[in-house]
Amino acid sequence: MTDRNSPHEIINEHKLRNLFLGIIFDGIGFLSLLIPFLGEFSDVIWAPLSGLLIAWMYKGVLGKIGGVFSFTEEILPFFDFIPTFTILWIYKYLLKK
Repeated sequence: MTDRNSPHEIINEHKLRNLFLGIIFDGIGFLSLLIPFLGEFSDVIWAPLSGLLIAWMYKGVLGKIGGVFSFTEEILPFFDFIPTFTILWIYKYLLKK
């Protein structure tokens, strides 16, 4: 029987939490595509917020690089289709091993 607070359990909880939040945050980023041109103005608010959220979710260098990339991708017009949060999750939990 494993302890609920074992390091393995905590890592799995963070992994699932980051996947769930990442999908939600990518969905929020996609919303600006629903209203062409007008939706791009919402990116002025969402771009810095998404950068901060990635830095909060993924600590250290990965979070900082991801935050800068997310901010840049969201602030540039017509790049909202890139699922930055999900790509970072795939990199951290599937490819980085």
